[in-house]
Amino acid sequence: MSEKNREGKRAARDRLAEERERQKSRDKQRRVLIVSAAVVGVLALAAVAGLVAANSGDDKETSGPLSAPKGASGKDQLSIPVGKASAKSTLTIWEDFRCPACKSFEDRFRTTIHELADKGRLKVEYHLATIIDGNMGGSGSLRAANAAACAQDAGKFTAYHDVLFKNQPPEPDDAFSKNDKLIDLAGQVNGLDTDSFKKCVNDGEHDSWALKSNKAFQEAGLQGTPSVLLDGKNIFADQQNPMTPAQLKAKVEAANKG
Repeated sequence: MSEKNREGKRAARDRLAEERERQKSRDKQRRVLIVSAAVVGVLALAAVAGLVAANSGDDKETSGPLSAPKGASGKDQLSIPVGKASAKSTLTIWEDFRCPACKSFEDRFRTTIHELADKGRLKVEYHLATIIDGNMGGSGSLRAANAAACAQDAGKFTAYHDVLFKNQPPEPDDAFSKNDKLIDLAGQVNGLDTDSFKKCVNDGEHDSWALKSNKAFQEAGLQGTPSVLLDGKNIFADQQNPMTPAQLKAKVEAANKG
């Protein structure tokens, strides 16, 4: 074989090798495009599914059957009253059981509020919100609100309300989303850990009520939780000069003397 023929064959082999490498590269790019398209398709389906789930949640909020707890009062029965109806002063409290500021308020004012309510000088109207679920994700605010409404059915709202705030987890921790946790805490309230309470919690008996209460909170134009109004006047909005428990007591006592 001549040198010229050998060089021609080597050149042909080199061209073939180069063509094979180019083909491998094209095949690799094609596979990447196919996988990428598949991923995009999956993500698109997931987005649609998420949108459907979100819309389903909205439907539940607006069209689900409303089951208010026993003794609930006010517009749409969204208020849980504590204390004597004849009291001359009314304290309206909007709270979220996952809200750290609400816990701070409760820890500071709890004793004073209970004292005034027990003496028949103050009626308290509790409204429950679920804004932390929206801000942080999760369902602990809703689950805890439902459980508190279940406690109201059993005539144990105040005691259980206090237990929830005393055992509030850190804000990012959605521990209250677990019904078992809420039922376990009921053991700290005498007579609450019953089969009917457990069923109410596990069934989400008052979920629609809690969601409607949160919607009312949003529509009220309040700045956040806690929102605390004494006879219609917001007493917790000015954080530069917040009302103290002693000042609250003095105002209520003065109203009852008038």
